[in-house]
Amino acid sequence: MSSDNNKGSRNLGRLILQLRRLERHPHTFGKAGSLTPSEIHTIEAIGYEGGVLMSELAARLAVTKGAVTQLIVRLEAKDLVTRSPHPHDSRATIISLTDIGKEAFKAHEEVHIQFYDQLRSQLNEQEIEIFEKCIETLNDILRK
Repeated sequence: MSSDNNKGSRNLGRLILQLRRLERHPHTFGKAGSLTPSEIHTIEAIGYEGGVLMSELAARLAVTKGAVTQLIVRLEAKDLVTRSPHPHDSRATIISLTDIGKEAFKAHEEVHIQFYDQLRSQLNEQEIEIFEKCIETLNDILRK
């Protein structure tokens, strides 16, 4: 293995460690206050528009329905989401964001935009294209 391959592998390892570190620490998102990464990513998966079925939310997050239920209980206690019965299926529950939940969603989106703007300020267009392709490929590999 060449030293370039070792360097790339080491950098990828460092990136994964940094991401894990970020995933352990709560962040503040507007009036919603301090949210754990799993809480804000649940809000992100619910989405700003409309509601989502509890089962669909579990699929989006790739977790069990039980894990989603625990997250929803925490988010309800923080007044970030509401549960309502499905209008045509009495067994199904629809999860929606409250106004404060929508604010947290927007604040989280803004964090992503600011990060990406910072990245764009340090890379040229060709480097951005390569970066985006690399991220897409990495996501594809990790999904397998």
